[in-house]
Amino acid sequence: MNHPTRRDFLKTGALSTLLLGSGIAMAGGCNAIRRRGTTKNIIFLVSDGMSAGTLQMADTLLRRRDGRPSNWIRLLEEGTVKRSLMDMASADRIVTDSAAAAASWGCGHRVNNGALNITPDGTHRTPILPVFRDAGKATGLVTTTEITHATPAGFAANVEHRSQAEDIAVQYLEREVDFLLGGGNNHYHPEQREDGRDLYEEHRQAGYFVARTKNELMNGNAAEGRVLGVFTNGHLPYTLDHINTPELLENVPTLAEMTDLAIRNLSNNPNGFILQVEGGRVDHAAHSNDVGGLLYDQIAFDDAVGVAMAFAGSRDDTLVIITTDHGNANPGFSSAPDEDFDSIQNHRHTTNWIRAGLNSESSIPEIQQRIEYATGYEIPREQAEIYRLAARGEYRATYSRMNSASAVMGQILANYCHVNWVGGSHTGDYVELASFGPGSEAIEGFVINTQLFEVMTVAAGVVEHA
Repeated sequence: MNHPTRRDFLKTGALSTLLLGSGIAMAGGCNAIRRRGTTKNIIFLVSDGMSAGTLQMADTLLRRRDGRPSNWIRLLEEGTVKRSLMDMASADRIVTDSAAAAASWGCGHRVNNGALNITPDGTHRTPILPVFRDAGKATGLVTTTEITHATPAGFAANVEHRSQAEDIAVQYLEREVDFLLGGGNNHYHPEQREDGRDLYEEHRQAGYFVARTKNELMNGNAAEGRVLGVFTNGHLPYTLDHINTPELLENVPTLAEMTDLAIRNLSNNPNGFILQVEGGRVDHAAHSNDVGGLLYDQIAFDDAVGVAMAFAGSRDDTLVIITTDHGNANPGFSSAPDEDFDSIQNHRHTTNWIRAGLNSESSIPEIQQRIEYATGYEIPREQAEIYRLAARGEYRATYSRMNSASAVMGQILANYCHVNWVGGSHTGDYVELASFGPGSEAIEGFVINTQLFEVMTVAAGVVEHA
């Protein structure tokens, strides 16, 4: 039997090719795949921008601080989930962006970076949430980014570029996405939208319960019916800043809380549901070389994994997929005394919080004091001076992508915690993929991103709507 080549995978992205290459008979087309497991519900969890080092360091932090592994690694230790690697390349780049990555899962085709479910030939592909809606299933998106950001939008919207957030918000309403939680007030409020539309009121008129704070969400009618929850302008706060700011704790729900509420709400549908959950700020922290932002947001994502598996683990009808869309900055703990890594446990705030309180005119003592308050590190004057140069655009590293103030701040902290970075952008890693439940049998040890669309639609029995 001829085995498929990598070119075959890249050209078609077809699960049938993988099964043929494994010697599995395909008589009857998709019915042969369908016999491998059917599912009522799908929970798709994405830690956006998670490099392998991020997964390892979050697990290590939890083991050393709390005496327990992360949920993700525990599932692997116990053999509860299958482990795979996945190629996430887009149609035009080895290194994908989040839009093309999410669209590869959301419509089963590779698209160019920046596009959402529109292939390079201009064809609009039907995203997976409308497919499940047409099959009578409930649909939901939960994220720590703006709800209209690239990863959630990859499951529900068609736009030429991910920046069309106002159009994405309207498409969510038109396509009747049942449950939406995240940030992005700037794309819903009439005073901030370019067209002046009040999308909050339009959602209310369409029967949605609308929540603007954690209290409204948790004490309202969000456990049933359609829900829109938007808690911030822009993205939700980083977890490390969240847990150390009383006002944020009071007004903004955690990813685990949102995931729990989404599952309780969507599982009311007797036909089942599909839910995408994104820990989106892991990616943002990696871009910023922000070790506290990175690891505490990864842990918050891991808490959501625990919620999802608490629901799915006692059932035989729920497929859970846990993955990332690409690596970012490839951080890692370098050889150093263990207590240097442990110092991250003492961080109060992210480096994004530090930089937000500084500018190019900040004094050396101001820089030193803000870093010490946020991290506990007493940095010398010469390091503060290098940061001030970077803030003024006057610093020049050998690798030019490390010129920025965020990169320099990350390097300063690396002198103490010894977590270092290769850059501040996405990387082309084959990414971690864990799967559980009916349908996971069709996910092999190495897969192409587009194959997950067919895995989900076939396992859920909604192929005819795709």
